[in-house]
Amino acid sequence: MPENKPVIGLSWEPKLPQLSFGTKKSSNEVPGTSAVYKPSSELIDGLFVPPNDPKKVNKLLRKQIKDTAGKNWFDMPAPTITPELKSDLQLLKLRGAMDPKRHYKKGGSKSKTLPKYFQVGTVIEAASEYYSGRLTKKERKTTLTEELLSDRKLAEYRKRKVREIEEHNRPGGVDKWKIRGPQSRKRAKQRRH
Repeated sequence: MPENKPVIGLSWEPKLPQLSFGTKKSSNEVPGTSAVYKPSSELIDGLFVPPNDPKKVNKLLRKQIKDTAGKNWFDMPAPTITPELKSDLQLLKLRGAMDPKRHYKKGGSKSKTLPKYFQVGTVIEAASEYYSGRLTKKERKTTLTEELLSDRKLAEYRKRKVREIEEHNRPGGVDKWKIRGPQSRKRAKQRRH
């Protein structure tokens, strides 16, 4: 008896939606949702043919070009901005307010928009900086925001600065005894008598 030996390798068949000819479409099907469906204006004898209009051709070509920074920047792609990346970029813009000992140029802080093309990397310490310039496993976090929030020295600095600002903005003395014009003088007189 011949045995069925398993086929070595991969087999693939395209999964196409069932095409039904002559039947009524159900009301929940929306044209344009199918991968095979194209509007009748773009089909010629059932086949998709690119338009002859140069404006439409250019529009199609622009859609096909990948979004990169250009040849001078080695075709760096524009990454998708996630909420974590967005918070990290905002922190980098406000880095001058984090450390009192560090000073940065004002160059990039003028524009409020986030950069379109950038790359994120991982800092790998040298072997000589094993004890001095290295983060321990507890200090390592997934994002820059989490690292800064967990830093004890930075938290103390923020608290101290908030306290200083609140003390500066707090009015001196008791507010109710301050004289603010003729109406408050009358009220002060009434309180005394």
